[in-house]
Formats: sequence, C-alpha cells, structure tokens
Amino acid sequence: MRPGDPNGCAGSCSAGGRWLFSLGTMKTSTRDHLFLAGLTAGAILVQGYHFGTEDQAIYVPAIRKILDPTLYPHDSEFFLPQTRATLFGNLVAFMVRYTHLSCAAVLFIIQISSIYLILLGCLKLTRRLFHESSAHWAGTCLVASLLTIPIAGTALYIVDEYTHPGALATFALLFALLAVFPGETPGKPVDRACLRPRPLLWIIVWLAAAALVHIQMAFYGALFLAFLLFKMPARAESLTLSAILPLRSLWEPASAAWKKAARTRTDHYLLLWHWYELLGVVAPLAILEGYARLARRHQLPRLAYLCRRLALYGLFGLTAGVVLTIPARFERLTPYQPMRTFHILYLLFFLVTGALIGKWVLRNSLWKWLVFFVPLCCGMFYAQLQIYSGSPHIEWPGAQDPNPWVQAFLWIRHNTPKDAYFALNPRFMKLPGEDYHGFRAMAERSRMADYVKDPAVVALFPDIGNEWLKQVTALQGWKHFTVKDFVRLKQQFGVGWVVLEQPGVPGLDCPYQNSRVRVCRIE
Repeated sequence: MRPGDPNGCAGSCSAGGRWLFSLGTMKTSTRDHLFLAGLTAGAILVQGYHFGTEDQAIYVPAIRKILDPTLYPHDSEFFLPQTRATLFGNLVAFMVRYTHLSCAAVLFIIQISSIYLILLGCLKLTRRLFHESSAHWAGTCLVASLLTIPIAGTALYIVDEYTHPGALATFALLFALLAVFPGETPGKPVDRACLRPRPLLWIIVWLAAAALVHIQMAFYGALFLAFLLFKMPARAESLTLSAILPLRSLWEPASAAWKKAARTRTDHYLLLWHWYELLGVVAPLAILEGYARLARRHQLPRLAYLCRRLALYGLFGLTAGVVLTIPARFERLTPYQPMRTFHILYLLFFLVTGALIGKWVLRNSLWKWLVFFVPLCCGMFYAQLQIYSGSPHIEWPGAQDPNPWVQAFLWIRHNTPKDAYFALNPRFMKLPGEDYHGFRAMAERSRMADYVKDPAVVALFPDIGNEWLKQVTALQGWKHFTVKDFVRLKQQFGVGWVVLEQPGVPGLDCPYQNSRVRVCRIE
C-alpha cells in the first residue's frame, strides 16, 4: 500500500481502474504527461475550438497589424489600445514569422499548449493537497470537463473555446501558486517561510510572465497570492479596499460616449445579473468554507488553508464588485472588473470539488468514473454545439468553413483591396448563425464601429469614445437602410463596401453572395 493512501489503491485497484491509478506517483512521469496529453485532446473535443471569435476579434487584428502594418488603415484605434499593453500579439507574430505557419495554426497550437499546461498545474497542485491519486486525477479531469463553464455573470469561462492570452496567464498563475505549497506533502501545514528567496523568486517570475500576456489577470492573481501569503488580522482576515484600488481614477470624468459604451457590458454591473448568476457567486463561497472545515477534520491543513483564503478572496472580490458597480460615483471603475476575482476562484473550486469527489466517491471504481464524467462531458459538449450552431465544433486551421458569414469574410480578404472600408450591422456578431466571428479577424479589412466588441475597448480607453459614438449613431436603423443611407456613409466616413444579410438592398452592385450574406459596393 502506498503511504498516505488509506484505501490501498496502489495494491487493490480493480482491473478496470488500475490503468488510472498506476499514474498515481507523486512525481510527474512520462505516463502522466501522456495521460495529460490525452486529457487535453478530450478537453478540446468537449469545448470545441473557434478561430476569430469573441475576443479574438480584438487580438487577431492586432497580430495581423504587426505582421502587415498596411492593414486596417481606418479603424486600428478600436483594437490596438487594448493589445499594446501586453506582449501577446508580438509573441504570436514572432511565432508566425519564424515558424512560417499561419496565424490560425499558431493560435491553435497555443490553445492546445495552454490547456495542457493548465491541467499539468492542476495535477501538481492536487498532489500537494491530497494523498490519493484518485483525488489528483478526479480534480484535474473535472477542470478539463468544465473549461467552458460560465463563471457566474462575468461573461468569462475558465478557458475560452478560442485562443486567449488569459489562458496563458492562468497557467502562469497556477505555477506561481505551486510555490506557495512547496513539496508534495499534503499533511504538512502551510509554512510562511515560503517567502524565502527561492520560492518568492519563482512567484515573481510566474506573475511577471502572466503580466506580459494579460495584465488584468496577473493583477488579480497577485491579489490572491497576497491573500495566501500574508498574515491577516485574526478577526477580519481581509484587506482594506483602499490598499489595492487606484484611487486617483475614482474621480476621472466619464463622458456620455464612455457611459453608453460601458453600459453595453452588462456583465460589469452586478445589479444587471440574473438571480442564478448571483447564486453562482455566493454558493461557491459558502461551499469553500465548508470544504475548509472538512479538511481540518481530516488533517489536510494545506487544503483547509487554501479553501479558507480562497473564500475570503472571493468575499473581497464580491465586496469590491458591490462598491464599484452599484454607486454611480464609482462607475468609471467598472472596467477594472472586480468580479474577475472569481476566475481563479472557480478554477480552484472545481479542482478541489473534483478531488474530494475522487477521494471519497469515485475512488478506484471505473464505472463510477464513467457514470460521473460521461454525462457531464456530453452536457458541456451539447451546450457548445448550441452556442456555435452555425459552425463546425472544431474549426481546424486551414479547413474550409461552411459558415456563410465566414465564407463571405474570407472572400473579402482575397478579393478586395487592403484599404477597403466596410460597414456592417453594428450587432452583426450576435446575428443567428454568425457565431460571434470577428470581421476584422477573418476578413483582414477595416469596418465601422460596432455595439458588440468595440465598446469593450472604449470602456478601457475613453479617448476613442466620441468617434465610436459617432459611428454607431450613424448606423442606427441599419435594417431599414436604403442605397441613399449607404451613400451617406460613404460621404461621411469614406465607406466603400457593405456586408448585408439576404436578400440585401435593391440598387447595389454585389459581386459576392451566398445563402445568408451579400458583399456589395457603394457607388
């Protein structure tokens, strides 16, 4: 029997379960890495992959602009400000140049690598919190199954179904967290001597790595590590709000354009959340407190410490969210998204939950593992099919995409000049079947401002608010536009092309059309 394994899994596993628990050594072996590689493939199969969607509508144009500065001559101010603060775009552009792979292929490789490294971090962390190999792998498998679980009302996932710098930052934060729990000894209490030079150096290195690709996530990761590392008052065990917030920003004026853009981001405002989203904030905090008490009873001091501090961290984030998103005087700070604290909280919450289920329920029973994980993965798989109903579940780099919107955007890339300027429905990304594909990312052409992604950049950089408001105001009533309205856009903004839903608008020359979309010139 392996020491610390009360169930004797190493010697008494059933034949069906031995394949998994033979991977239960504390050190990460070659077999562990192979199993993690298979788990990564399974995670991608469940969550899918979609190039050019959601936030890639911001990041991909920035990468393409680095590779070819002649692109996006009319609208780069709507995506470059958000990407200049990190090296993610430069990193991807460097890989594209020196591997001679396409941007889509490089981003897909980064997605696979990010998920693998996150799962590796999860496995390593569970081995520092639990004795049983069933706990190690159940926690890791649960995270792999729930990568696209909604995080309350934040509009975040643990890992998006497209490549995002947040995934790289997440893996870096997990590895920084490992330095807080040195040595794979679950029964050993947390030693504050981990602030000695070597562990502290690794924490700084991993936090710096996270900041290089996603500053906001690195900030909240550093805040969580502060909750873990520093002794708090015995009664409060909390930090004051003034200790971490940039107070000078509280009084910065918010223009009318900024307010209009910021209020499109309903996930930033707690009062706009549904009741079940608010429950998704409160319930994990209460459960984590229960986990902490359970861990103390079972002599798992590291687990108890982590759960307790994680609950306090979440409570702090909730308090900051209430303070910053409800009073009108602090509205200017909503883009700091204090509820982002729940991203790392959800990841660790499900990691611990899965580990506890593996420890006491699944153990070495293969049929229990199948009964638990197969329906869960099928449910997550089905949910992703509904969200991206008009696209392949995995949009492989270089493969032909049957989505008619993507086909139109790709036609534009290959058949219009680089300085072409387009107008689209300002809410085109939310149209049925469009599946949140970004025009700039797929077509590599400029377009007028929209109501879906551009407001996120405006919320962070108010200086572009007036131009954004001017453009989206000019696009109001899009569904009823006639040729005269398109000519007005050409005269006012220099737009030469439009992308329209079928059947289009009579009187326009449309050199491309398919079952859903027309691409037309404005004469």
